[in-house]
Amino acid sequence: MYAVIRTGGKQYRVAPEDVIVVEKIQGDEGAIVQFAEVLMVGGDGAPKIGAPTLSGASVAAEVVTQGRGEKILVFKKKRRKNYRRKAGHRQELTTVRITEILTDGKKPSKAKAAAKPKAEAKPKTEAKPAAKKPPAKKAEEKPAAEAKPAAKKPAAKKPAAKTTAAKTNEAKTTAEKTSATKKPAAKTAAAKKPAAKPKTAAKKPAAKPKEDG
Repeated sequence: MYAVIRTGGKQYRVAPEDVIVVEKIQGDEGAIVQFAEVLMVGGDGAPKIGAPTLSGASVAAEVVTQGRGEKILVFKKKRRKNYRRKAGHRQELTTVRITEILTDGKKPSKAKAAAKPKAEAKPKTEAKPAAKKPPAKKAEEKPAAEAKPAAKKPAAKKPAAKTTAAKTNEAKTTAEKTSATKKPAAKTAAAKKPAAKPKTAAKKPAAKPKEDG
């Protein structure tokens, strides 16, 4: 059985399991699409020809890939006018595989089978919320872990107070030692002053003796 369909302004003769490339059709890969413009159906008895299309006839196909064709260069020129234009174009194309040819208003059988798994997948998503319970246990364990370092902090501060007290005591002892060493220095300075007086007293009598002329 075969059929002649029209899509994208072009006509194609198709049969089940044929793979054809047509101008872009909206649909994801694996989706089922229908061509409603069927011009002729033949193969079983006398061919049926539409005027221009057959009512109730359609062709079902599965989208294989979505792509683009080769680049076509478009160049225009007008001589002696300094006019040149160059452009490129890549036509968007869709590759489809013909699954069945339908008449008398029938619907594609594969489209119904593809819709059933979607309804069965819904209960699986509802069973997932049960896995959210374990995170609640982790939140209870965190406060217990935080309380342990809090008890260690006061014990660390006590030795710090002892060290400051020891430093103050050492400062007092050093101050006392320096004061004790400075006092004898003043006495030695006082002892040096009387030693200088006898030298000046010995010089004065030497100048008195004079001879009478």
